[in-house]
Amino acid sequence: MSQIFHPSANTFSRVSIFGALFFIIGLGGVLYAFMHSPYVTHVGVVVPQPVQFSHTHHVQALGIDCRYCHTSVEDSSFAGVPPTHTCMTCHSQIWTNSPMLAMVRDSYKTNQPIVWNRVHNVPDYVYFNHSVHINKGVGCTSCHGQVDQMALVAKAEPMTMEWCLECHRNPEQNVRPRDQVFNMAYKKPANQTALGEQLVKEYHIPNGVRLSECYICHR
Repeated sequence: MSQIFHPSANTFSRVSIFGALFFIIGLGGVLYAFMHSPYVTHVGVVVPQPVQFSHTHHVQALGIDCRYCHTSVEDSSFAGVPPTHTCMTCHSQIWTNSPMLAMVRDSYKTNQPIVWNRVHNVPDYVYFNHSVHINKGVGCTSCHGQVDQMALVAKAEPMTMEWCLECHRNPEQNVRPRDQVFNMAYKKPANQTALGEQLVKEYHIPNGVRLSECYICHR
């Protein structure tokens, strides 16, 4: 019986199979890298604002506490954006003629709020409560990074489901004493695991299995 295919066809088929396999793996790697890139997560991407507000100047240089502007962060699901009146408590006395603050002065005079562009946002189908995290010992920098060192604010973390679950599964690695939540210079101590386990019990934080349940974030 004559052979239909040349013996080299066997080699070609093997190369094709392995080639397709490597192509699929490579494509998966490219897609994974793309989904975790700043193009998708917006990490490190500065969001333009109607008024250039420098956290470096206000927080690091002047020492203004987060809660002075974000007044509802401890008892509400939202951190809150400061009204123009908050800005004018200082700027009615200093930098009163600065061109950069013209929009702030106009907003105060007309009683029309400034429309700020959100930097950190979660989808509508995700339930997130700032006050819960704050009162359970999760520091500002854990999610927002060193905002006190940002002249213009950008996301420091991807805030994806994968990223949130990593923290929820190991809460002891991220909680800190409540009196250190707003400390922008706080660093994890060498005994973070032991301290974290102690604080998890003290603050009545559910274990990682329960915090990973769907209903925690999707209600």
